[in-house]
Amino acid sequence: MAQERDIGVLARSWGMWAVLTGALALVLVFVQIVGPSFEAKPSAATQIGEMAGEMKRAAWRSLLGLPRPEQVPAPVSGWAYVALAAPIMGVIAIVLSMVSGVLRENWRYAIYGAGFGAAAIVFHFVWWLALLVAGMVLLVSIIENIGDIFSF
Repeated sequence: MAQERDIGVLARSWGMWAVLTGALALVLVFVQIVGPSFEAKPSAATQIGEMAGEMKRAAWRSLLGLPRPEQVPAPVSGWAYVALAAPIMGVIAIVLSMVSGVLRENWRYAIYGAGFGAAAIVFHFVWWLALLVAGMVLLVSIIENIGDIFSF
């Protein structure tokens, strides 16, 4: 009986909800990182070749003064929503931790929730920063080899 009452008190704790929300945010960040790798995609060489070919066609169109083709928007995948939800859940965890701290609940839950939420936000930011750096390295390598692209 006392154990059921303790679980009920714990479920009404803002700090416990902060910990759960922060942990969910951290899991969403890791799912966002790993998830898209399970989708079927062409090889990296094919993707790089298509990107280089598109750059070549765009350069020729610009050189010849031809108009740009109409852009078709890419479909939005479910991973875009996960990428938005992860930092939002991290912020919610931090806010719940602050509420728990203001209400003088168990300080451990507030610290754990804030830690999980902050970790989710930082990991999310670092992941996108790493992708940006990798994209820039790829773009620089394509530009360095632009002479090979235009050779006949």
